[in-house]
Amino acid sequence: MRYVVVGASAAGISGAKTLRELDKAAEIILISKDDYVYSRCILHHYLDGRRTIEDLDFTPRKFFDLYNIEWMKGTEVIGIDPKEHKLKLDNGEELSYDKVLLATGSSSFIPPVPGLREGNNVVGLRNLDDAIKIKEVAEKCKNVVILGAGLVGVDALAGLVDYDVKLTMVEMGDRILPLQLDSYAAKVYQDMLTDKGVDLKLGVRAEKLVLDQSNNPVELLLNTGDKIPCDLVIACTGVRSNIGFLKDSGIDTDKFGLIINEKGETDTKDVYGAGDITGRNPIWPTAVKEGIIAANNMYGKELYMTDFFGSKNTMNFLGLATMSLGVVVKPDDSYQEEVDFDGKDYKKVIYKDGKIYGAIIQGDLSYAGVLTQLIKEKIDVSKVKKPLFDIDYADFFNIKENLEYTY
Repeated sequence: MRYVVVGASAAGISGAKTLRELDKAAEIILISKDDYVYSRCILHHYLDGRRTIEDLDFTPRKFFDLYNIEWMKGTEVIGIDPKEHKLKLDNGEELSYDKVLLATGSSSFIPPVPGLREGNNVVGLRNLDDAIKIKEVAEKCKNVVILGAGLVGVDALAGLVDYDVKLTMVEMGDRILPLQLDSYAAKVYQDMLTDKGVDLKLGVRAEKLVLDQSNNPVELLLNTGDKIPCDLVIACTGVRSNIGFLKDSGIDTDKFGLIINEKGETDTKDVYGAGDITGRNPIWPTAVKEGIIAANNMYGKELYMTDFFGSKNTMNFLGLATMSLGVVVKPDDSYQEEVDFDGKDYKKVIYKDGKIYGAIIQGDLSYAGVLTQLIKEKIDVSKVKKPLFDIDYADFFNIKENLEYTY
């Protein structure tokens, strides 16, 4: 049996590792466009100097030798023929497979703002090459603009905040991290960033990037008429799934990406998918789980993906930790919220008909475990007779007749 895994990030690595744990005798080949294995979640640690390129590797030492996996690095899959069970590679070769796991991830989306796609020194922060270029340019330039204040944008900001450059962040929403934080939690970070000298432009949009004769950025024009000097633009305005190689393959995709079911199966026999290639639920723990689920089903051990949140993020910017789950602002007045302040610590839960739909914890995250269990086990919080933030594990554990614990 020859298993081929395409992609060396969270989903691909966890899938390849699981396949080896399940099948000691199979041939396992992992193909990656990258020459390194690295965590995209901590690329900003490379920017701020906390980690070297080698330190970004999240696998055990000598991972590929340890798990007897052949790694074809620096190689891109440019096509797939599922009828012939073959992958087309950018070096002109073809590679046959018995079963394949597609985990090619996603790439930064550069919005169609005039000048952005033509300009030099306009880059995302998605791949190691992006981080290397950002670091190289930022060490020599004076003005950096970051487009988008989502998780990647704030990562870029945190990675550059101690550089000797003028940092400006441009965000269309009314706050940073609009999908993860409410106004209160966001403002805490905003105040910290402002104290660091960051210029936050919120509720505005980019209209045009002015370039010089060599196509280098000069200034960014906003819809407000403001002009922001810039030598480097980091576009953190979303991603697009890497599915170009699936064109004409007959494998089903949609506007988000590759379509898979709860077992990681596509609509095509022996072709599986996991991670950001699907364009859904783009968080590291989910990608890892999807890789494990797909690998089990490739091996023939039926496993289903069921236990993940629609949105779960844990972040730590400028030394302040925050976790958010689900919706962070009440969708309408039928929802209730409970808020607790304790010094610099902040907690909020959004619920309806006894079911928790979202939460934010900022500062002390010790309550995160209890809260996660309340959501995971679908505990009816309306039956709780004490303040929601005073609940501990003992309040929702019961003991069966045989003395086993249950919820």
